[in-house]
Amino acid sequence: MGLRPDPGTPAGLRIVERTDFPVNRGALCGKGRTSPEVLAARVRLTGPLVRRSPGGPLEPAGWDEALDRVVEGLAGTRRRYGADAVGVFGGGGLTNEKAYTLGKFARLVLGTSQIDYNGRFCMSSAAAAGTRAFGVDRGLPFPLADIPRTGCVILVGSNLVETMPPALRYLTELKENGGSLIVVDPRRTRTAEHADLHLAPRPGTDLALALGLLHLVIAEGRVDEEYIAERTTGWPEARAAAMAHWPELVERITGVPLPAMREAAERFHRAEHAMVLTARGPEQQAKGTETVGAWINLALATGRPGRPLSGYGCLTGQGNGQGGREHGQKADQLPGYRMLADADARAHVAGVWGVDPDSLPGPGRSAYELLDALGRDTPDGVRSLLLLASNPVVSAPRAAHVEERMRALDFLVVCDVVLSESAELADVVLPVTQWAEETGTMTNLEGRVILRRKAAEPPVGCRSDLRVMHDLAARMGWEKGFPTDPEEVFEELRRASAGGKADYSGITYRRIIAEDGVFWPCPDTGAEAGAEAGSGGGPGDARGEEPAGGWEDDPSNDHSADASTPTGPGGGRPTPHPGTPRMFLDRFATPDGRARFVAVQHRPSAEEPDAEYPLFLTTGRVQAQYQSGAQTRRVAELNAAAPGPFVQVHPRLAERLGVAEGEPLAVTSRRGRAVAPARITPDIRPDTVFMPFHWPGAGRANTLTNPALDPTSRMPEFKVCAVRVEPVEPTPEDREGAGADAGADGAAQSPVAAGASAGSEVSPATQAR
Repeated sequence: MGLRPDPGTPAGLRIVERTDFPVNRGALCGKGRTSPEVLAARVRLTGPLVRRSPGGPLEPAGWDEALDRVVEGLAGTRRRYGADAVGVFGGGGLTNEKAYTLGKFARLVLGTSQIDYNGRFCMSSAAAAGTRAFGVDRGLPFPLADIPRTGCVILVGSNLVETMPPALRYLTELKENGGSLIVVDPRRTRTAEHADLHLAPRPGTDLALALGLLHLVIAEGRVDEEYIAERTTGWPEARAAAMAHWPELVERITGVPLPAMREAAERFHRAEHAMVLTARGPEQQAKGTETVGAWINLALATGRPGRPLSGYGCLTGQGNGQGGREHGQKADQLPGYRMLADADARAHVAGVWGVDPDSLPGPGRSAYELLDALGRDTPDGVRSLLLLASNPVVSAPRAAHVEERMRALDFLVVCDVVLSESAELADVVLPVTQWAEETGTMTNLEGRVILRRKAAEPPVGCRSDLRVMHDLAARMGWEKGFPTDPEEVFEELRRASAGGKADYSGITYRRIIAEDGVFWPCPDTGAEAGAEAGSGGGPGDARGEEPAGGWEDDPSNDHSADASTPTGPGGGRPTPHPGTPRMFLDRFATPDGRARFVAVQHRPSAEEPDAEYPLFLTTGRVQAQYQSGAQTRRVAELNAAAPGPFVQVHPRLAERLGVAEGEPLAVTSRRGRAVAPARITPDIRPDTVFMPFHWPGAGRANTLTNPALDPTSRMPEFKVCAVRVEPVEPTPEDREGAGADAGADGAAQSPVAAGASAGSEVSPATQAR
């Protein structure tokens, strides 16, 4: 999309749809269409705020005072307690340049290992499973444009119609082309309404369902034995695990009828081309990596990954959900998707940064573990925190406990666009620019690196995150190494990523503009930077269109992470690498080029219903709000469409509770209590209730959610916990704040403040979960 001046709008700008852009073809959801409203000065921070006395109010301050206070707080903590007493928490909405700089700032300027980001709460389980199976994590290893051309899609745990409305056209076109859509979701969502077949498993049983479908594929002789022999390893163990999950057992575990499972297996096998796509449903579980792995096993057993118009993919959840996890703001990671524990990776990145590899700190804590360590008076406690692009007071699991930990910090600094619920707790709040006011790259769910260019001037009192980190670094002794120009940062990122799994070294701003984005991996071939578009895959491929000779003849389909160097005619001067729209057609990014089956077994969720807490709670989004709601709750049109939290319940459960539509319900878990009006619908299982997580206060869904962690991805179990539900007369506490968090001793802990405004927001460039 673009922006044009329009004095009649709140921000003086209006959206211009760009119908020729290959991903959304100009389509926008309500959040995108109304996004200029958050640019208006009346709804955002326009100058720094500082808390000049403990317990005192946040007051306006100049930039020099605010930055000096930040340096005093962070450097003072380092002097007293050591570098790892300072924490950094980033966000999946940061541009690639800002995510890269944040990781560099944490490890060089602060010297801390304690950095992670809210993207840990989004795609980490799929990333872990994809890396384990294929050797690399890229959400979709093929363009979105391939989806309408496949024959069958199994969509697991995604309400794409509400969370990614412009992508609905791909599913609509799939069906128009004769393809089949199978949706797996405990609720009959608006996405499930489009399905040819809807499977509604009990929350937390997606793993068993995948194993049951694989069992049917094996038992009915639908395995692609030739593909398995030529392109995979680990099949005997995975096969044995699946055969232990016979369909009748899976029916009892999941509640999905056996005939529906047979139909799903038949549809998936019958299609010449087929895909499995997962989202937060199977991923946000304490067994999320295994669950996604089971769906990957189903795809591998039927010979789908690495074949045209087929495979496995993950639908990312944030604006830069892919790029945000590639360049160093994860606890264990360096730029280019290198791992911090890898000596060669440390040496390469240290060389780009001009430091001794031994000076780089090692891996730190994952996101929830970092938040849980805040303010603790222990040798390994985190005493001060730099928070960018996130609002964990609303978005973290066991949120009341997380808020308590944030209140216990010695020092908290927040960089944000508005006074979010988390920013309200800060000692210093630094107002930063947002999406339309800065240039930077983002990497979408296809692995396509795109450029978002500056279109508007920010308020005078706001600075970019890059400028903030530059100014802080200079005050802390790093006069060089932290440029404020995004393109200069990207040029360094290219060098740092070179040779890594996510290799951006052959990508330049000029190429991105000319080609409407470039897919990684795209290594530098030594060709002239900024060569004309079309010297590689050509504009047809850049737009996801089928080349004249078919997918197999497309020269841009070099599909491993170690793509060779293209050369010009007659072996002359190298030409730019075309990028990699479709991965794995020749080999997987593993040492031997083969995909890995991983044997998995179903196990119960970390918390199952019992007599005291007899129901499942699952959480998710609604169409008109986004993540913690800090931005969208400031837009009148979106608030009118989705004014507040609710509890979705089945009519049979509502009748048993004696509750009518709109009456308040108290939902209680082992961690706390939330109150919201009932929304009665047959579109949910009778044993399950649903709450959206966009709101603070009494209806804060994440007061209830379980921080039990996946042992591999460290993903919390947002998607399933045990609750009880009761009709209730709302108390003053319910109206003014969220339920208390029950601590380890069972005592009630700090209630949640209602927040300074009904809708503080983080920009799309700095957006909370």
